[in-house]
Amino acid sequence: MNEKDKMLSNEWYDANYDENLLKERMKAQNLCHDFNQTKPSDEKRRQEILVELLGYIPKNAEVASPFMTDYGYNVKLGDNVFININNYFMDGAEITLGSNVFVGPSCGFYTASHPLAAEERNKGLEKASPIYIGSNVWLGGNVSVMPGVTIGEGTVIGAGSVVTKDIPDNVLAAGVPCKVIRTID
Repeated sequence: MNEKDKMLSNEWYDANYDENLLKERMKAQNLCHDFNQTKPSDEKRRQEILVELLGYIPKNAEVASPFMTDYGYNVKLGDNVFININNYFMDGAEITLGSNVFVGPSCGFYTASHPLAAEERNKGLEKASPIYIGSNVWLGGNVSVMPGVTIGEGTVIGAGSVVTKDIPDNVLAAGVPCKVIRTID
């Protein structure tokens, strides 16, 4: 099993020294750079770059610059997604956003975790766990979503929250760590 296969299988893999993963990340960084340097009014070119980066045509998705992702091919956007400025998708594992998702500015989606022991961490090992955001979700500005988290449909996450555990459908949740405040009727 190569390092990419391990990454996609939620196993420990060499994130820092594997040549193939380094090349894939460089390709994504270059595409993000091109995207971020393209005028917002040049919708055709921005769409072309997004298609090359993600590997599919997002349906009615608006992605504001700057935008950054590690690989691109693990970002899955539903219909009618809005991603505000300065968002980072650390997509060693899949990051799925359902339809009608609104992502505020300066949010981060982090699939990677590292060993706690320095010896292991210094080997460049990491493990990537998928993130799933249900449809009709709104994430306020500066929200951080940690590895393996699922946020249920219809939920609102308050600005500045750090989401470390799954959040159910149709709730307002906020805080550090993020906790359910109340149900949304």
